[in-house]
Amino acid sequence: MRASGEREIPSRDVGSAVMKELHKLDQVAYVRFASVYRSFQDIDQFRQEIDRLSSKDPSTDATDKVDE
Repeated sequence: MRASGEREIPSRDVGSAVMKELHKLDQVAYVRFASVYRSFQDIDQFRQEIDRLSSKDPSTDATDKVDE
C-alpha cells in the first residue's frame, strides 16, 4: 500500500489486505476479523466461512470472498 504513493487509501482496501494476510497467518484470527469486517449476523455465517476454509484447496488463494 505504501508503494502505491497514494496519500489516502480506502478502508475497503485496507480491510481486504488485512484479511489476505490474516488468512495466511492465522485462520482463527481471519474468521474473527471477517465476522466484524463483513458483519456476520448469525452463527450460520460463521459456519459457512469455516466450511469454506476447511474445504478450500490450500494451494489456492482463499480470499476470493473477501469483498463480500
